[in-house]
Amino acid sequence: MAEPLPPLSLYIHTPWCVRKCPYCDFNSHEPSSRELPEAAYLNALLNDLDGDLHLASGREIQTIFIGGGTPSLLSPNFYDQLFKEIRLRLPFSSAIEITLEANPGTTEQQRFVGYREAGINRLSLGVQSFRPEQLSALGRIHSGQEAVNAVRQAREAGFDNLNIDLMHGLPKQTPAQAMEDIDQALALEPEHLSWYQLTLEPNTAFFSHPPVLPEEEALWDIQEAGHQRLEQAGLRRYEISAYAQPGQQSRHNINYWQFGDYLGIGAGAHGKLTTVDSQGKRHIERRWKTRQPEAYLRRSNDPRGFVAGKQPIATQELPLEFAMNALRLTDGVTMEVWAAHTGLPHSVLLARLQSAYEKGLLMEMPEKLRASPQGLLFLNELLTLISDE
Repeated sequence: MAEPLPPLSLYIHTPWCVRKCPYCDFNSHEPSSRELPEAAYLNALLNDLDGDLHLASGREIQTIFIGGGTPSLLSPNFYDQLFKEIRLRLPFSSAIEITLEANPGTTEQQRFVGYREAGINRLSLGVQSFRPEQLSALGRIHSGQEAVNAVRQAREAGFDNLNIDLMHGLPKQTPAQAMEDIDQALALEPEHLSWYQLTLEPNTAFFSHPPVLPEEEALWDIQEAGHQRLEQAGLRRYEISAYAQPGQQSRHNINYWQFGDYLGIGAGAHGKLTTVDSQGKRHIERRWKTRQPEAYLRRSNDPRGFVAGKQPIATQELPLEFAMNALRLTDGVTMEVWAAHTGLPHSVLLARLQSAYEKGLLMEMPEKLRASPQGLLFLNELLTLISDE
């Protein structure tokens, strides 16, 4: 009997932001005018979705994530109309999780109320730091107090599922300052906290003109102390850079890490879809959309014109593709998830893992694919072993 198709999510990209941060390598652009083209972008998103509807294969949407850029630059009415139109095209799970990324510098009370009324039930606030010197170095447009106010406003608007994005290893940051940021975030009692190290990515201002970052020893001290503090506060690490209260893990991100499917609409959005041909054979494909906002909007009259590229995942590449995602989860994934999400027998994956087991980078649990504590620290080495088999 054929394995069912994996769960389906939807990613929606908003490409605009007030100011491009020097560390950001995402597809974000400062708008050419003060007024965003909301009506035109809404129309383009729906046409984009229409071109991908056949890839849903009748599945319900389990989660939606609206990322950017700065999605909170768009009005609550925009999202209300968008979700109403999407529901006419695709069934939503009765327990759907809908996340909006928001910048504390672009929000106010009534916007939060409007987002909640539109159906958004999870908020992700891009705080990054509460300290003025670090916020200035990162090019952020909000203050630490504005971040605190944004959390309060979100709570008053009815959001009971809140993530705070926090970075560490910031320019000239000391371990003590990094812990102060964590303590301030914990005082706000978020259900979820994404805590990740600043990296210098190509095609960013920081890559061209690197700031002074903490020494390697200080970075290790920050990671060790921060992990302990978060765990002691009841936020359990479930993914390399994600911590959550019990039952509050990001379901959308878990679908990514478990190699689930997701439609991607919007300028530069990526998707990963599984289809089954008439002979019952599975085909898994990554696809991405036109990146520049102006070019994306020009394609709005041709639903098929949004796709900028497609890349099928060959059968021999599936073990590495799957492991690159699944091994980020601290609990790993069961072999049943492997079979359900790839359509391949366990033996195909197990043959790739032997040397990693022998080096102590994987837990010896045949029923699960799970990195050891050492494997989480040296994930790239672990993935290299899998790719070299």
